[in-house]
Formats: sequence, structure tokens, C-alpha cells
Amino acid sequence: MDYQSLSIPEVVLLTPKVFGDERGFFLETFRQSEFEKHCGNYTFVQDNHSKSAKGILRGLHYQLENPQGKLVRVTRGEVFDVAVDMRKSSPTFGQWVGVTLSEDNKQMLWVPPGFAHAFYVTSDEAEFQYKCTDYYAPGDEYSILWNDPDLAIDWPLSGSEPRVSEKDAAGLAFARAPFFE
Repeated sequence: MDYQSLSIPEVVLLTPKVFGDERGFFLETFRQSEFEKHCGNYTFVQDNHSKSAKGILRGLHYQLENPQGKLVRVTRGEVFDVAVDMRKSSPTFGQWVGVTLSEDNKQMLWVPPGFAHAFYVTSDEAEFQYKCTDYYAPGDEYSILWNDPDLAIDWPLSGSEPRVSEKDAAGLAFARAPFFE
């Protein structure tokens, strides 16, 4: 596995070594000792799997009291995946980083606690899987508007505005959102 820190150094792109032939392929998706060496000492407590159609945008989500680190990957289709630094004391506070994750590139993204996370589906449909370092806590969930002008995320939109949930459509402006210290 290759671990590459991105422009926000705590956000790490993981590229697995893929072994393939005419029968298919094999790859290792997680090894605790290597993950700790490159990303930190975290324990995953919950795995999630979602399926979404083209043009769906989920996020920008985070939990403040029970922050979740997320190791995300796409096993079908393609998404544009985004992490926003919500740590007020960080030199990269309010900055975002985005990468394309797909079933073809098999890459994963480590989004540490303290970040808001979102993805936009660019293929006909996508299956998205992620490991979390804390449990989902419905009363501790926040959503920031996907199109907040202060963040100016460069989403690769395909024509019309993305389809979002009611909760995400009513998300907070970045300037009014609660932050991590």
C-alpha cells in the first residue's frame, strides 16, 4: 500500500498494490500496523456501505462530540470525495481537499476526526464503503452547505445542481458552523 499525504497533510490517499491476471484481481484493503504507521493510532468500530445514483451529493457531514475518522473507498462506480478541515487551531482550517475514488483506481481516502466529509457521484451509480473510528450519533450530526461560498469547493458537477437530502439542503453556512478547537 502506498500512503500519500495530500495538501492537508493529515488527509491521506491510500493506493493499494493490485495483483491481477485473467482470473481477476487481489488486493489488501487494510492492515492495522501500516495504517497506524502512516495515519495514526485509530481503532475502527463501525463499517458502512451506501449506494447512490449519478448526481447525488452526500455531505458535508461531521460529528462534534463524537468525531469520526473515516477510511473511505468506492467498490462500484466513481465519486469525487471531499474533506474540509474544521479544526479552528489548524493552519489549514477551512481548506478542502478532493480526490476521485473509483472501482478502477481502487484508492482509499483517510479523513481524520476533525474534518467534514462529502462525496458526489460522477458515474451512473456508486457503492461507497467506509470504516469509522466512532459510532454514528444522530444528535451530534452537523451538515455544512455543499456550495458554501467561503469554502468554494470545485465540485465536478455534470450539468444541473446535485441532488441532496433535505438535511443537507438545510445545512449550515461554514461561518456559522460549530468548529473543533
